[in-house]
Amino acid sequence: MRPSSSEAIMSQRKPLTRFFLRTLVLLVLLTGVWSQVNKWTSQPVATLTHLALELGAPYWVESVHQSPGLIEVQSRLEIAVSGGVGEVIVSASPSHYAYGLPILWALILAAGGPGRMGKLALGYVLLLPAQTFSLTMDLVKQMALAVPGGIRVLHIEQWQLELIGLGYQLGTLVLPTVVPIAIWLVLDRANLWFSTERL
Repeated sequence: MRPSSSEAIMSQRKPLTRFFLRTLVLLVLLTGVWSQVNKWTSQPVATLTHLALELGAPYWVESVHQSPGLIEVQSRLEIAVSGGVGEVIVSASPSHYAYGLPILWALILAAGGPGRMGKLALGYVLLLPAQTFSLTMDLVKQMALAVPGGIRVLHIEQWQLELIGLGYQLGTLVLPTVVPIAIWLVLDRANLWFSTERL
């Protein structure tokens, strides 16, 4: 006797529910661990951002300094301060946009399947470009807004300033959460939640 369509739907929902519950529990646990080590796990992001700023914005950037949990940019841009002129210095935390790592790892571990350790390592590497973009755009946006006078002082066109704003919004609101899920879908396409036999 074949199960009815409603019974089939219910049987498919149970594995999905288990998957989401496992993901939620793992996300809480991994976020707790990540919050203790993110200064070090995000260090490659700081290094890549350092390179991106020196190569991509040499007219703005004088030097970049890194320490665990902090990246600081001394720019060539100048602002008026009491008694003279000072250079703009901006800083950010490399881990600020790196919270996608526990999201990705929770999804991979919750889905199960073979090769999980390799997927965890590869996922970490694949997240770095998006995290670097987000951190870079944060620092560039800070420099652009710190200088009175807008595009005239910054020596850029209006469209470039708008592109900085768009890049910052993308790097802040979209990439940190969407990229981990997209990477998981690519890495784990054989073990997706709708493959009910595996969940």
